[in-house]
Amino acid sequence: MLAGDLYLADDPELEADALRAADLGERYNAGSVTDLPARHALLRELIGEVGEDVVVRPPLHVDYGRYISIGARTFVNCGAVMLDVAPIRIGEDVQIGPNVQLLTPTHPLDPEQRRAKWEAARPITIGDNVWLGGGVIVCPGVTIGANTVVGAGSVVTRDLPPDVIAVGNPARVLRALDEPKDRPSPPPV
Repeated sequence: MLAGDLYLADDPELEADALRAADLGERYNAGSVTDLPARHALLRELIGEVGEDVVVRPPLHVDYGRYISIGARTFVNCGAVMLDVAPIRIGEDVQIGPNVQLLTPTHPLDPEQRRAKWEAARPITIGDNVWLGGGVIVCPGVTIGANTVVGAGSVVTRDLPPDVIAVGNPARVLRALDEPKDRPSPPPV
């Protein structure tokens, strides 16, 4: 599964892993806002790697959790969906807006394989200091370069280079961050 090969999601080992994540996620999402140490301990148990000073506002939804790494000082707003059938690597100092989806699963185009419940996945990598506006969807196999800003509601279907602003469906590079603006542009969120 982690190598991107076809797999069956109802494999007993995978089902046990998903159940573990669902239980931890449910407890994390229901945790008290006044007991941040307990909530953070649950996050560290759920997520494979969590850097220092990471904030993830609930609700958070994952497939397995253990295949996600979140770098130091990253902020994830409420409603994040991180389907980690393949690894999801989030860099340091990343800002993730509300209702962002990081989706690694794919399905075969062949209808017989889909009917037989075969699935696959491709990893997602988010570079350091990236800003994903609210409602951004990042598709399987995408890498977003450091410092890039992705506008709210964008659907990222292909890799984005570092140091750019990208918007739209599919997301396209609007300009480099260091280019002078010809006209004022609205903020990404």
